[in-house]
Amino acid sequence: MTSNIELLTRSLSAVWHPCTQMKRHETLPLVPIARGKGVWLYDFEGKRYLDTVSSWWVNLFGHSEPRINAAITDQLGKLEHVMLAGFTHEPVVQLSERLRELAPAGLGHCFYGSDGASATEIALKMSAHYWRNSGRPHKTEFISLQNSYHGETLGALSVTDVALFRDAYGTLIRQNATVRSPDWRIAEEGESPESFALRCAADLDQHLQQHHAHVAALIVEPLIQGAAGMAMYHPAYLKRARELCTRYNVHLIADEIAVGMGRTGTLLACEQANIRPDFLLLSKGITGGYLPLSVVMTTDDIYQAFYADETARGFLHSHSYTGNPLACRAALATLDIFVQDDVLTANRAKAAFLNRIAQPLRDHLAVRNFRNTGMVWAFEVESSHTDFAQRCFSLGLRHDLLLRPMGDTVYFMPPYVITEEEMQLMVSRTLSVINELT
Repeated sequence: MTSNIELLTRSLSAVWHPCTQMKRHETLPLVPIARGKGVWLYDFEGKRYLDTVSSWWVNLFGHSEPRINAAITDQLGKLEHVMLAGFTHEPVVQLSERLRELAPAGLGHCFYGSDGASATEIALKMSAHYWRNSGRPHKTEFISLQNSYHGETLGALSVTDVALFRDAYGTLIRQNATVRSPDWRIAEEGESPESFALRCAADLDQHLQQHHAHVAALIVEPLIQGAAGMAMYHPAYLKRARELCTRYNVHLIADEIAVGMGRTGTLLACEQANIRPDFLLLSKGITGGYLPLSVVMTTDDIYQAFYADETARGFLHSHSYTGNPLACRAALATLDIFVQDDVLTANRAKAAFLNRIAQPLRDHLAVRNFRNTGMVWAFEVESSHTDFAQRCFSLGLRHDLLLRPMGDTVYFMPPYVITEEEMQLMVSRTLSVINELT
């Protein structure tokens, strides 16, 4: 039987882990995981860790969800994969129809990829190609928000404003413009989140006035900028951005890869601004954390711009596993659970409960900017430790928690199946970690 030490040794000799300085694991051991159940991950010796971040924000209904297991098992006996170029299958058609019913009216066409960065690439290429097919090939530039994150492939990095990635790969990527983020943490004292959002939208307006002739699209993470430290902002920004994109004939890309599928309190974050983007990107939680899948939803107007006799006018992009039947079945099972368990209603009650019991965290002398949107919580911790994130992670493990801070920002994005008892444990143990660090 595999042991913790055996798996650690084998992993370090064979696996190059993502976004990781591997040398750190000389002193900070990898965490070996043997199995998962609900919100808990277990190592080979039975020690458990509460997955407060849904394993990079994907496991909406926890680990080993029986209904998703059953859907994938059923599909395995029918069709595991077929190329989607020239072929089709029932799960991908059903999923596309379901998403069309759930998304803002008019987003009727689904193009599939394998992950979030791929969805960003697809949307950027599709937008620029649309303008080329429409006789405006000069519209090739993009705008994103300061501190935005949209993936780590080269196209996605061109609209990602994270210094670590830009410094490492800046010579390889095309530089695009950024505009002020409506992150309410940087508002003036006494300025409301809504007022600040509208002031930031005025900055976008000014930029579009000057550059709209060359801009293909604005891409935003609706309501929460994840890699910016869970930067939260008022939906008024989205509403105004939609108005401005329409006025200046620029596409609006809503990157809901991390914030879609109920994470912000509504199924889609865009609903809270009552807008329809030109492109809607989904991934991460769409399969409940089971299999890689992403989708770009778009309008009939954009689809029709590619509908022609010439191959060159078609959308020239593909993935080998596009619309994989197993992943589509997992996604369909995930959507079923939202209905069967009335998840959005249940989440509102859970969010209210966690906000009540988190008052000691909110009041802690070292905590700043405690905030919540839907099933996302975040706060900054004042600490003298320059390696705060690593120390917090290590201490969290000792307290049976998987915490993964971003800089000095600690956040919770737990699976939706978390119970009140587990929420209490998560808050109390996190409070212990912060006390030890401060």
